Amino acid sequence: MKRIAVLTGGGDAPGMNAAVRSVVRTGIYMGLEVMGIEKAYLGMMEDLIIPLSLKDVGGIMQKGGTMLQTTRCEEFITDEGQEQAVQNLKKHGIEGLVVIGGDGSLTGARDLHNRGIKVIGVPGTIDNDLWGTDMCIGVDTALNTIIYCVDNIKDTASSHERAFIIEVMGRESGYLALMAAIATGAEEVYIPEKEMDIQATATKIQEGHKRGKTHGIIILAEGAGNAYTIGRQLKNILGYEVRISILGHIQRGGSPSAFDRQLGSMMGAEAVKALMGGKSGFMVALSGARYSLIPLEEAISKKKTINQRQYEMAQVLSL
Repeated sequence: MKRIAVLTGGGDAPGMNAAVRSVVRTGIYMGLEVMGIEKAYLGMMEDLIIPLSLKDVGGIMQKGGTMLQTTRCEEFITDEGQEQAVQNLKKHGIEGLVVIGGDGSLTGARDLHNRGIKVIGVPGTIDNDLWGTDMCIGVDTALNTIIYCVDNIKDTASSHERAFIIEVMGRESGYLALMAAIATGAEEVYIPEKEMDIQATATKIQEGHKRGKTHGIIILAEGAGNAYTIGRQLKNILGYEVRISILGHIQRGGSPSAFDRQLGSMMGAEAVKALMGGKSGFMVALSGARYSLIPLEEAISKKKTINQRQYEMAQVLSL
């Protein structure tokens, strides 16, 4: 193997640049030429493939987002789109590919593997919903951003004796919401994996108020329900207005944490080593303190579930 390429797909995640930097520098150290594919699979189809040098990736590790940019591309799902992408890879003499992204990006990586392209996936998604890895790139930074925002909102909530619903990302996974609830001492957490009980939440907030609590913080994963509908229902029970704060894309941005820089660096290096070892069709995974390879098919087809003990702990600590 003489030439490999790297792309970042799906939603951006802090730490992706660290992974790109690691792929480039590890590849060059091992005697490879490294190419960058801009705008993910769209760029692969449109031949947006550029050479990357040591200088090109200097100073990018501390930056959020991704230097290669990213976009979602429905055309790549088609046979025609994938065939065009494969032909462009072959035209550039690319013999191995590192795909950094979430389940959609890694599904594309699996498809390329099935078409004979040597591919290794790296999990990069703030949802932390990929099976087989304890953590994905970007999760730690996003969680710290959420905690910072919730702490600030709690100051206002306490000052005005108000209840707040704070919506965080997580259409199908409640990981960020659950971890944020534990870390901020929220009174309630609503996640897609669990049924909500608005009456029980209202009772908890009322009982807390009687004990002297001056706020009520509810962390809502976006996939668990509509914040404004829940807010109106709570208002009808509590008898006062419930404020809504939707954090949105602020959770994706910002300089990556030390953990995400280290995670991206290690996973990028492991991906290159796997390609050089003749591996393909695998995802780099973190299990405990060790890095391993798991089949891409398992990573994208198996469902990662919420830790029940952590959910129960969130309920205990919210009293």
